[in-house]
Amino acid sequence: MSDQNQLLLDRAAALVEAAARAGADASDAVSVLSRSRSVSVRNGVVENTDASEGDSLSLRVFVDGCVASVAADVSTPVDMLAQRAVSMARVSPQDKYNILPDASMLAKEFADLDKNDPTEILTEKLVENALAVEAAALDVAGVTGSMGGSASAGSSGMVLASSNGFSGYYEGTGFGFSVSVIAGEGTKMERDYDFSSASHFADLKGPEEVGKSAGERAVKRLNPRKVDTQSVMAVYDPRVARGVLGHLTGAINGGAVARKSTFLRDAMGQKIANSSVTVVDDPFIKRNSGSRPFDGEGIAGERMTMVEEGVLQNWYLSTPIANELGLTTNGRGRRSGTQVGAGPTNVFIEPGDKTPEELIAEMGTGLYVTEMIGSGVNMVTGEYSRGVSGYWVENGELTFPVSEVTLASNLKDMFLRMVPANDLDRKYATAAPTLIFENMMLAGT
Repeated sequence: MSDQNQLLLDRAAALVEAAARAGADASDAVSVLSRSRSVSVRNGVVENTDASEGDSLSLRVFVDGCVASVAADVSTPVDMLAQRAVSMARVSPQDKYNILPDASMLAKEFADLDKNDPTEILTEKLVENALAVEAAALDVAGVTGSMGGSASAGSSGMVLASSNGFSGYYEGTGFGFSVSVIAGEGTKMERDYDFSSASHFADLKGPEEVGKSAGERAVKRLNPRKVDTQSVMAVYDPRVARGVLGHLTGAINGGAVARKSTFLRDAMGQKIANSSVTVVDDPFIKRNSGSRPFDGEGIAGERMTMVEEGVLQNWYLSTPIANELGLTTNGRGRRSGTQVGAGPTNVFIEPGDKTPEELIAEMGTGLYVTEMIGSGVNMVTGEYSRGVSGYWVENGELTFPVSEVTLASNLKDMFLRMVPANDLDRKYATAAPTLIFENMMLAGT
């Protein structure tokens, strides 16, 4: 543990003790850690270099069924902060659901998730990577301009101490670079991008590989056509398929269920997806950005199957949300002021049996989607409408690029019809393979 992290952990413990002296029935203190450095370049010239550090510290107290939270920096006297929080709680409305978790549920041991890379990346190396990824993209024949390249390095984590006996911290590093370029001229320009990110610097793709991929993607999109309005089969590239999984995890969030703001609020134990779809959430995948040894309440949680062969098995729950629903938390708590919400860790759709190429060959005619534009998703009703671009499929093969079209359906129907391919890449916190959907409405010419 670094000296800074030890200082924050000691500070959190001191705040909990001060809260008890001030009259709190229970309390917890959390500090969210962040360090970041980034470089952006354009046309071979460095445009910006940024660095930031932050250690936000907050104290949450419980007094006679009421809750309050205050934030401060490390220089604020602990007794002053505790007294302020207790005074606020005494005039706050009661919240019978918002309590600390039972001590028996707290993490006792912390898994080694190998998220912290000690490699020191100098700013000069970030500049080198940003320039290299842009140069590789600009070297692709047909690329006519750059929208910029970037490289970054940083770390983030959390310190938590609570009056129910928990004390712990975790931290992880992150590295990455990206580039976006333009192909074509005038009104016929097209843009695309690529990136690489990882918790360990050695796990990044090479900047030349990423830049070349971005350039080739942009050139491939030149001279797009429109197609007629029709009902189609649609294949979602993994980059956009991850967004569909994001809609699914949002729809099975216990907070949305409690608020009745999800179309799946009454679907527990029911078939909500195709039988080929199994969704797993795992907080313990080594080196993944969504991994953590404990949640926002100090609970380790466990690997969970959220959807099994199409049947909904679990909500995402924290203690307050679980209490409101008459359930027990499953260790997916996320801190937000006085409230502890819920959300996924590393979540993925298990791969199917067929390759993307086999699924595309079987579909015959349809649309291969590579990018989404705008947002048009109603999580209360499931109505779905997104601007998209991609490639038209004829006789099982990608033919010409397509742009300025819209795909519409309802997420209820999409989940029940979607079939996953076998190309899952688990390195993302939200990971999905190529997905194919039947009977989507394409609005074209």
